[in-house]
Amino acid sequence: MKVIGLLGGMSWESSQIYYRALNEAIKQRLGGLHSAEMVLYSIDFARLEVLQQAKNWGAAADLLIDAARKIENAGADFLLIGTNTMHIVAEQVANAIDIPLLHIADAVGERIAKQNIDNVALLGTAFTMTEAFYRVRLQENFGLNVMTPSQSERDIIHRVIYEELCQGVVSDDARRAYLNIIDNLSQKGAQGVILGCTEIGLLVKQEHSPLPLFDTVESHVEKAVEFALERDVTSA
Repeated sequence: MKVIGLLGGMSWESSQIYYRALNEAIKQRLGGLHSAEMVLYSIDFARLEVLQQAKNWGAAADLLIDAARKIENAGADFLLIGTNTMHIVAEQVANAIDIPLLHIADAVGERIAKQNIDNVALLGTAFTMTEAFYRVRLQENFGLNVMTPSQSERDIIHRVIYEELCQGVVSDDARRAYLNIIDNLSQKGAQGVILGCTEIGLLVKQEHSPLPLFDTVESHVEKAVEFALERDVTSA
């Protein structure tokens, strides 16, 4: 089994989902008392959030590169960045380390590609919804038409992520607001929805929506476990 490197803390609310899901998936695959071999480095999200709001992506990249190198030096065989937004600096991080980085957009793109879906809506932070790094990767690598909500709807999604979900608050009001946005996107032609922030899965689940939902944590974990167990299907 390869050692998984998880760069977390963005926020820790979703990092704990990663930790549980990775271990549960390894146990499901290998059985018995198996669990994931993993190196976890969790940053102080408050430091990063200041850089995000200032769009100081250079300093943000330096912060993640420092953490990624610590993960590599601790023995990880590959890296996951446990957030969608900070894949805005994924290329810089990947170029600064000598282990592979598994990109979260590739993981969800591969899952969507298995469905008969051309038009997919993207929910996430304002950075993920408006910057090109995520949408373009899905368009170029998987041929998807990526839709995003209106400006006012993007403001609602972003606010709920930072003011509620990242602080462990899950409310019915926020869920209703998100489902209303999803319904609007469905009427505009969306055939599925990417939950493109690792905390959104805390709020909206498949049973809440008639459209297929693609949880990026689930996709990222699935890809990581497949990579970790390549040519290693032994069990105790």
